[in-house]
Amino acid sequence: MLSVGEITEKLRHQAEPFSRYIIGIAGPPAAGKSTRAAELRDAFIAMGESAIVVPMDGFHFDDAVLNARGHRPRKGAPFTFDVSGFEALLKRIRAREPDIAIAVFDRAMELSRAGADIISAETKFILVEGNYLLLKSAPWSNLKPLFDFTLYIDVPEALLVRRLMQRWHALGFDEAYAKNWIASNDLLNIRTIQANSIAADLVI
Repeated sequence: MLSVGEITEKLRHQAEPFSRYIIGIAGPPAAGKSTRAAELRDAFIAMGESAIVVPMDGFHFDDAVLNARGHRPRKGAPFTFDVSGFEALLKRIRAREPDIAIAVFDRAMELSRAGADIISAETKFILVEGNYLLLKSAPWSNLKPLFDFTLYIDVPEALLVRRLMQRWHALGFDEAYAKNWIASNDLLNIRTIQANSIAADLVI
């Protein structure tokens, strides 16, 4: 498997002709997308490049919306995100608009914090991470052409389940709740991603 340094060098070389380079990092829940995105960001910065992480999770619908629609038990499924808003953000990023505010999802609070970070017009490497960046079905399929490079993190289902159990325990949920949530929601999302994602430029 390629190391973070090797991936960064590869992407830096490919991005030489571009003033901005947008990298999509996809994979199922608990695959390590946010961790890998942060590692790549830090590696780019160590090379003297400008880079920022843009999380798809900032476009979660609020629980008030999900409750009104009856979708709260499936929070995290493809239909529980503002996909059109996320697509609009990616187009703004491609257009290099100055000072683009982005939302960040606070897992401990279970809500998105608007304007939690800013992308400047000078930022070259945009590391977009999220579960459904490569989903084949519309409207998610509109996203693939907005990335210059895509990376998919492939992790065995059994390991994903172990990591999800650890995540829900760390957030204060008991084992019964965690097992039920994983079985009734997380596993459905994992299998949707695994079965219905467009091929990435690089799989790790």
